[in-house]
Amino acid sequence: QVQLVESGGGLVQPGGSLRLSCAASGSILRINAMGWYRKAPGKQRELVAVITRGGTITYADSVKGRFTISGDNAKNTVYLQMNSLKPEDTAVYYCNADRLVQVGSMWPNDYWGQGTQVTVSS
Repeated sequence: QVQLVESGGGLVQPGGSLRLSCAASGSILRINAMGWYRKAPGKQRELVAVITRGGTITYADSVKGRFTISGDNAKNTVYLQMNSLKPEDTAVYYCNADRLVQVGSMWPNDYWGQGTQVTVSS
């Protein structure tokens, strides 16, 4: 069974930094991409950043220049370094594994973590 476990959320003052981590565990053959999404109260879930297995990276315009995504294919892990945080970054951040194929399976599936709260406030 595949699990995505996130860590690193918390409370930080405006201008501060946080680093999120997400590790996918289980009998994993490959993952097409891993990324981070967020959902703020009253808003829809939105893409924050994604990195493909080949290293292609996409950022939301709102986080470009402030957030950095990185990954380790061998460890099925993705990180999100968040700098210059703003109150509008406050949200629950979710890790996503896109088109993950398990050992012995032919079909890919998407998986989500349980979410980690990031609060930016003075």
